[in-house]
Amino acid sequence: MNPFWEVADFIRGLGREMRFGELSRAPFQLLRLELRGEALACDWMARPPDIWDADLRPHQRERNVSEQALRDAIRVRDLAFDALPQVESAVLRAFRSSAAREPPELILTGAAGREAPPILRVSSLVMRAKLYGFQFELEDGILQALKGKGNGIFEVMNEIYFQGATP
Repeated sequence: MNPFWEVADFIRGLGREMRFGELSRAPFQLLRLELRGEALACDWMARPPDIWDADLRPHQRERNVSEQALRDAIRVRDLAFDALPQVESAVLRAFRSSAAREPPELILTGAAGREAPPILRVSSLVMRAKLYGFQFELEDGILQALKGKGNGIFEVMNEIYFQGATP
């Protein structure tokens, strides 16, 4: 199949299967998709809290946002390897909107390979995400901004992390 058609199928699959999240009805927002040979780089914005969560305590609302971000990351990984058979490795990153006029914060990143670890018996969402190769900081169930180089999206948009990525 033509690689352009496969990428188009992947993007349509993201729109179709990730239109709504399990904990947020906000749409999935893809920021960047780059395919180079057998490597894929994909960035997206984490979904904001659901409007019906407005009455929840802020801590519980943020926990729901974090859980949805982890679910989305695993789903993006699965969709990428299902829709793009030539892809052997992927760098996947999620960003969170920050204060007004501030660049989005990097909250989740992962270098994944096509071969997935056996996770059928792992019930913890956090452990499944870790086994899939995602890196993140979780404090009391809430994803924190990753510290160090490349926190903001504008600092990392032009850097190609996935060329040397090994899962």
